[in-house]
Amino acid sequence: MTTLYIANKNYSSWSLRAWLLMTELGLPFEEKLIPFGDPAAWNAFRAEGGSGKVPALQDGGLHLWDSLAITDHLAERHPEVWPSDPAARAWARSVCAEMHSGFPALRELCSMNIGLKVRLNSVPADLARDVERIAAIWLEGLSRFGGSFLAGDRFTAADAFFAPVVFRFETYGLDRSPAMTEYIQHMLAQPGMQAWASQALEEPWVDPGHEADCVQIGDVIEDFRRLKPE
Repeated sequence: MTTLYIANKNYSSWSLRAWLLMTELGLPFEEKLIPFGDPAAWNAFRAEGGSGKVPALQDGGLHLWDSLAITDHLAERHPEVWPSDPAARAWARSVCAEMHSGFPALRELCSMNIGLKVRLNSVPADLARDVERIAAIWLEGLSRFGGSFLAGDRFTAADAFFAPVVFRFETYGLDRSPAMTEYIQHMLAQPGMQAWASQALEEPWVDPGHEADCVQIGDVIEDFRRLKPE
């Protein structure tokens, strides 16, 4: 049995990458969600080994953590994780690595929160640069490889790694071109994205730290969550 450990779907962008990749490619796994703010659950998870961080994958006797390591492991057994075309595959690997290690302003100022719609009070220069670079990546992939996904005509790890950014564009109303809007709408229509978002909105947990991070440069104008903690 393959088990994927994740955190709250409303907040955990790193978890989304691995979960969505496996879901969209039809790779079977058991999901175990460990909510933020549940010390007992996290202590039990840490006791199992690894880094104590999510996502983490238990695949038989192997334990892996970090979304990029999990992606590499899955690709060893499932080549469809990456594009089949060598040029597209090289590009996809590069942009996944860039997403994995870069875009600090976007991460700090626009944390993932599917449940909220936020109006930004301003767009700092470093955030604008991150958004501009994301636009360049998306438009290059869509035009260069001629598909509706970033690296061609099917979903790959490149789309999984930028899926949290798709949700961020929706939450914060970040500027986007018509081609980017089309890609965002295409991604939001994917079954895995719809399932993740629906389950995120139904979560009963609201983590104060993540909520504060989400609204540090804007005002909440809508809250889509249906369930609240009592």
